[in-house]
Amino acid sequence: MRTRNIALSSVAAATALLGVAGTAAADSTPAPSASAKSGAGDGAQALCKRVPKIEKRIHRALQRLQGKAGRRGSVARLEKRVEKAKAAGHTEIANFLDHKLTRRKSLVPTLQQRQKDLAKVATWCRTHHNAASS
Repeated sequence: MRTRNIALSSVAAATALLGVAGTAAADSTPAPSASAKSGAGDGAQALCKRVPKIEKRIHRALQRLQGKAGRRGSVARLEKRVEKAKAAGHTEIANFLDHKLTRRKSLVPTLQQRQKDLAKVATWCRTHHNAASS
């Protein structure tokens, strides 16, 4: 069943790609796109519109990661799990969880940097008359 679903989705993706490629190849004189008419085409308008949702998502993720040991998904909870696995002598489990912990800890500075970058984007959007409404 799973193999059939994968095969069907692969065929559908290939068909979609061939359809797009065929259309692009058939059109020798491309018409100017909407993004060329309205701006740089860098997606600024869409990004400015999504800034509040992205801010919420990053904030929630940081809260979860920096939560106490009782909070699912927190670094502290995973640290306790590693300690318990080591205490129980489950070396393989402890190694697996330790690698997972390393990855989870690395997410915190990445998300904090994204939060700073997004604050700069929000400032840019405000100074450019909120590109979402233009």
